[in-house]
Amino acid sequence: MKTEFAERYITMGLKIAYHRKKAGYTQEAFAELIGKSVNFLAQVEGTGTVRGISLETLFKIAQVLDIPPAKLLEED
Repeated sequence: MKTEFAERYITMGLKIAYHRKKAGYTQEAFAELIGKSVNFLAQVEGTGTVRGISLETLFKIAQVLDIPPAKLLEED
């Protein structure tokens, strides 16, 4: 994916991974809960690829993690 916001996508993916692990979910279990494939989740969380997500998916991830969606978009 070509974007001028690659670093922000990578940071968001790392935040998703952090909160997923903190909640005790494996990639497999979490992917099932959000209705996505493990491959999709691995691409989002990985630092070697830039994978965008829809707002629908962002909201679902935040809902499952029980955090505000903005927490995944904040710049530290």
